[in-house]
Amino acid sequence: MSGMILLGTRKGTVIFDRINAGWRPRPILHAGIPVCYVARDPRNDTLWASLDHGHWGPKLSRSRDGGGTWEEVASVKYPKGARYILKYLPTPDFDPEAPTGQPEYADASVYKIWNIGFGSDSQPGRLYAGTIPGGLFASDDDGDTWELNRPLWNHDTRGGDLFAGDATSENQWGGTPASIDYGVFEPGIHSIIVDPRDPDHLYVAVSSAGVLETTDGGRTWTGRNRGMLMDYLPDPAAEWGHDPHFVTHCPRQPDHLWQQNHCGVFYSDDGARNWRKVSRPDMGVHFGFPIAADANDGRTAWVVPAQADSERMAIEGGLFVARTTDGGQSWQSFRQGLPQENAYDVVLRHGLDISGDSLCFGSTTGNVYLSEDRGETWQCLGNNLPPVYSVRFG
Repeated sequence: MSGMILLGTRKGTVIFDRINAGWRPRPILHAGIPVCYVARDPRNDTLWASLDHGHWGPKLSRSRDGGGTWEEVASVKYPKGARYILKYLPTPDFDPEAPTGQPEYADASVYKIWNIGFGSDSQPGRLYAGTIPGGLFASDDDGDTWELNRPLWNHDTRGGDLFAGDATSENQWGGTPASIDYGVFEPGIHSIIVDPRDPDHLYVAVSSAGVLETTDGGRTWTGRNRGMLMDYLPDPAAEWGHDPHFVTHCPRQPDHLWQQNHCGVFYSDDGARNWRKVSRPDMGVHFGFPIAADANDGRTAWVVPAQADSERMAIEGGLFVARTTDGGQSWQSFRQGLPQENAYDVVLRHGLDISGDSLCFGSTTGNVYLSEDRGETWQCLGNNLPPVYSVRFG
């Protein structure tokens, strides 16, 4: 198991260090600054934090000495001419039953750096950043410079190449409520998966559009949403418009992917070519935000369910973790060590992680829990932390 737990919180970065048989938090870092995401690059042990300055905007911070000192690096910025379809305006022949209308465009700027991904061992300087409003950026010099992936930004499902002119197709990417704090309702990339067998093979997940795959290093992208369902659309099986909350995979069996979706838990064992819904609403396993997959067994995954939709809190006041070991055919619920009365915790999409047999999650009420027996029993690491946005073993 890792010797650190990295938390991104509403008021800074919190690092827990393993000391003998216990865990001890350091004084808070990036104090007072919302930190969307913190993670360790497994190739060189560099720590990365995505900062959400209210006044200065999104920034990236990097530590090469295990969190002792941090440096600000080049911020992710959209190039001149990057536009997207903000909304559709009614036209004289506007049809309420098919309200396409006239596109209204907006110049792109970064509202949030929502996720940071790391390339393979064969790409020592490669990093990825997923943003709101739905751009994927890549760096090949360890974060010193960044470049927008234009084929994804110019995808036909977003209106085509808006650098070149007006839209040539309809925008099918919806917004995410995570952007409302910024006064907008735009899409966001929150999940970046690099296939450990092939560095040119990636998946990204977008709220609200779905899952996309590239097998050529980002030159072309294909939707991978077959089998996903949306309860909130007239056509639940539509190809686009899905709201995956988080998507992950099994590192040793990377064709096994999992997602916690707004409309349930979904599983694929064929590289996202087909998804199947494996929710158990009768057990409370349906709505939620995070999901974690076992490193060795692609059929094993964990979720922290929540009450949907307006309540967004622990189900019936009790917090629990559910695990499947058979690809979602059955689930077990584990509650030992977790509060079962008056619990209002919600665990956000990056708020659960796994390392070996250990799992850790943090909640929006500032509670952090750890299990060292594959989720069956839990201990509390802290109750009075700021709201937790992300949890990653370091």
